[in-house]
Amino acid sequence: MKKSDFTVTGMSCAACSASVERAVGNLDGVSSAAVNLTSGKLTVCYDETKLCSKDIEIAVTRIGFGVNYDSFEANLSKKTEEVNIMKKKFIASAIFAIPLFYVSMGHMMGLPVPGFMNPQNNGFIYALVQMILSVGCMIAGYKFYINGFRNLFTLNPNMDTLVAVGTSSAFIYGVVLMLDMYLNMANHAHNLYFESVGVIITLIQLGKYLENRSKLKTNDAIVRLMELAPPEATVIRDGKKVSVSVDDVNVGDIVAISPGEKIPVDAIVISGRTTVDESMLTGESIPVEKEVGSKVFAGCINKYGYIEVETSVSNENTLISNIVSMVEEASGSKPEIARLADKICSVFVPCVIGAALITALIWVLIGADIDTVLNRFISVLVVACPCSLGLATPTAVIVAVGRAAGEGILVKDAHSMERLNVVDTYVFDKTGTLTAGEPSVEDYFVFDGFDAKEVLSLAMSVEAVSEHPLSDAVYEYGLANGAQEFEALNFEALGGKGVKATVNNKEVLLGSKLLMDENFVKGNYEDIVRKYTSQGKTVMLLSVDGTIASVIAARDTLKPESKKAVDMLKASSMKTVLLTGDNALVANAMAKEIGIEECISEVLPGEKADKIKELMDNGRKVTMVGDGINDSVALTMADVGIAVGSGTQIALEAADIVIMKDDLTDIVKAKNISRVTIRNIKQNLFYAFVYNTVLIPVAAGAFSFAGITFNPMIAATAMALSSVSVVLNALRLKKIKICDE
Repeated sequence: MKKSDFTVTGMSCAACSASVERAVGNLDGVSSAAVNLTSGKLTVCYDETKLCSKDIEIAVTRIGFGVNYDSFEANLSKKTEEVNIMKKKFIASAIFAIPLFYVSMGHMMGLPVPGFMNPQNNGFIYALVQMILSVGCMIAGYKFYINGFRNLFTLNPNMDTLVAVGTSSAFIYGVVLMLDMYLNMANHAHNLYFESVGVIITLIQLGKYLENRSKLKTNDAIVRLMELAPPEATVIRDGKKVSVSVDDVNVGDIVAISPGEKIPVDAIVISGRTTVDESMLTGESIPVEKEVGSKVFAGCINKYGYIEVETSVSNENTLISNIVSMVEEASGSKPEIARLADKICSVFVPCVIGAALITALIWVLIGADIDTVLNRFISVLVVACPCSLGLATPTAVIVAVGRAAGEGILVKDAHSMERLNVVDTYVFDKTGTLTAGEPSVEDYFVFDGFDAKEVLSLAMSVEAVSEHPLSDAVYEYGLANGAQEFEALNFEALGGKGVKATVNNKEVLLGSKLLMDENFVKGNYEDIVRKYTSQGKTVMLLSVDGTIASVIAARDTLKPESKKAVDMLKASSMKTVLLTGDNALVANAMAKEIGIEECISEVLPGEKADKIKELMDNGRKVTMVGDGINDSVALTMADVGIAVGSGTQIALEAADIVIMKDDLTDIVKAKNISRVTIRNIKQNLFYAFVYNTVLIPVAAGAFSFAGITFNPMIAATAMALSSVSVVLNALRLKKIKICDE
C-alpha cells in the first residue's frame, strides 16, 4: 500500500469534499481517502499494483474538480491570491448590490427615488433597472453558476449548486414577471426577487471571503516553521567562504556560522564553541552550550561564538524539514469525531434540495401565492449549506497542531490528539525518561580473594565496548580510579541482562542476577545487593571465570520535572505506571520517590510492548512515555506513544507525539491541548448542527404562524455568518491559555 497526498482545487463546501472522498474511495485498490476541506489536501492509501496517482487524478477531475502538485508554499501563495480575488469580486458585487437594494427598497423607506423608476407608474423600467443590476452581481459571482450547475449535472451537488439553483429561480421568475409587465401592462413591481439575487450573491461572497481569509491564518504555524531556516549558507570550499543556497549544500560540506546568524543546516560542530538558541524548535528559552562534536540544527540561532560545522544530512531531511512535514500531515488528518459530520455532509445537499422542493410543494398545496412559495424555496436552499459542518473539524485541527508545534510538541496526526483526550493511564519508561539517562557509580564492593583495581579494569574493559547507559558510568568510574583498559574479545550484549566477553584470558560476565543464574554463577551476594537496591540504586554483578567478584551500584538522577509531571497527572485523575527492566526493589524505590502508583519491573526491552498490551486488554486507555529509541515498539503498541526529549528520526517515526523539550511537564501540556481541541471541535459541530436543525424549519416557514420567518437575504446572511463563526471559534485555540485549562 502507498500513501500519497494530492491538492484538490475547486472545492467550496463539505459536500465537495465528501464527493471527492466518495469518488476516490470507490476506486478498486483504494483502502482509504480523506479530504481536508480547509487545506484542500486529499490523502489516499492505495494498492500500487491496482492503480496509480494518475487514476486518482482522473477520478477527481471526472467529477469537476482539479488536482495540482505544487508545494505548500506555492499553494499558499495561490490561496492568498484567491482570497484577494474574492475580495475584489465581493466589492464588484457590492457596487451593483447596494444601488439594487436602494432601488428596490428605497421607496418603502421613504427615500428619494428617481421618478422614472417609480414602481407605480413605471413598473417595467423599475424592474429593468433591477434586472440589469442583478446581472452585474451574477457576473461577479459567475463561479457559483459554473460550479453549481456542473456539479448538479454530474450528480454531485454542493453549496454552489444551492446558491445557483436558488438565485437562478428567483432571477427567472423576475424575468417572467418583467416580460408580463412589458407585454400585458401588468404590474408585478412588488413581486420581484431581483434584489434577493444580488444581495444573496454579495453576502455569500462576503462570507466566503471572510471565511477563507480566516482559514489562511490557520497556516500561520507552518509558515513560521518554514521561515526558521535561512535560505543561504556560507560554505568553505577550497579554503574560501562562498555563499550558496541551502539547497546546494551537500552532506559533508563545511559551513561557517558567525555569531547572531541562523544555523542553515543540521550538522556536527568541528571547530569552535558557542551557545545556541534552540527555542524555536524545543520551546526551551535557555541557550544550549555547543562544542566540538555537538549537534546543531537548522533554524536555531548561533548566539555568541564563531563555529564551523560539517553538514550531516541533506536540506530536505533536516529536523526542521521533518517537523514541517509532520505538522502539515497532522493538519490534513481527521479525528474519528469528524466521521459523523462527513457522513451527514455526503447526503446533506441532495436532502436540502429535496427539502426545498417538498417545502415548495407543501406551500402550493396550502394555496400560498407564488411569491411565498418562491421565498420559502430559495430560503431553504440558501440557509442550509453545510459549509460550517465541513469546517468544524479541520480548522480546529490545523490551528491546534500549529499551536502545539509552537510549544515544542509535535503531533503526528489528529487521531493521536483525539485518543490522548480519553487515555486514563500513563506508563513511564525510567532511564532517559524519568531520569537524566546519565547514571554514575556510587558504590563498588569487591569480594575477598579479588584485587579491586584488577576487577575494576576487567569491568571497565567489558563496558568500553557496550552502548548501555550504565556502561558509560562504569567506564568513567574506572578511569577516575586508575583502572586499566584491556581488549575485550568475543564481546556479546545480552539484551536486558548484561554483557559478557573474554578479557586477559578470563571469562567476564557483568549484569543482572538473571545473567548469573543462567550461567550458573553462585555467590553470597544477596545481602549487599539488597542493601544497595533498597536505596534505589541499580546493581550490576561481575563474575570472573564463574565466580562473583564484585557488586557495582549506580544511580541515575531524576529529572527535576519528573515528580511535578506525575503529580499534575494524578491531580487530573490519571493512573501512573513505571515500566522498567530494573529489579523490583530499585523500581519500587524510584516509583515511591516520584509518586507513581504502580510498578512493573524486571521487564526485558522486548517484553515492554507485551506489558502495554496487557494493560490495554484490561480495559485501560494507555499512553506510553519513553525516549523514542529503545521504547519504539512499546510506543507503537500503546493507544498514544509520546517520545520525550528526543528529536531523532526514530522518535518521529515511532511516537504519535514528540516532546522536543526535555521537560516531562510538556506531556501534561499536550494532554491539555488535546482536551481543548476536542472541546473546540465539539463546539463547532454543535453550532453547525444546531444552526441547520433550527434554521431550515424557520426558512421553510414552519413557524410563520407565529410570525417567525425570514426572506432569502436574511438566510444568506445567516449562512455566511455560520461558517465565519466556526472558523473564528477554531482560531481561539491560537491564544487560549493551555496551562490554565
